[in-house]
Amino acid sequence: MKKTSSEGAASKSSTKKTPKLKLNKTQKKHYVDTLMKLRAEFMSQLRYHQDEALSSKKDAAGERAGMATHMADLGSDNFRHDLELGLLSEEGDVILMIDEALQKIENNEYGICIECGCEISPARLEAKPYARFCTKCKAMYEEMEDPSRRHR
Repeated sequence: MKKTSSEGAASKSSTKKTPKLKLNKTQKKHYVDTLMKLRAEFMSQLRYHQDEALSSKKDAAGERAGMATHMADLGSDNFRHDLELGLLSEEGDVILMIDEALQKIENNEYGICIECGCEISPARLEAKPYARFCTKCKAMYEEMEDPSRRHR
């Protein structure tokens, strides 16, 4: 039985191997140490914002947070709460990307763009060790995405 071109393409894509990048021991240690340090910093920030967003501390006026009696105070409290929740979510996303990068180091897949499979430049990895995309693919995604979410 002869395979159609679409069946052949499907079987090729399902067996496509992820490119491997062999880091030497020094590079591996450097990236693991950098990622672990960043992870600890983001975990600290995450705990801080979690405490701020989810606790019922008193606000500046001595009222229980979220229980303001003046509409302007209530608006300020709600804005601060929403801001803390947004920061909490973003920091959680970064921690997941750091964990993914650490796993990729173990699998010898670190520094490979998840879109095109090219090597991510060492300069980009120094600037953002948990980068998932090379600069070319990241620029392409930034052109397509919502400008309010460009920080990643």
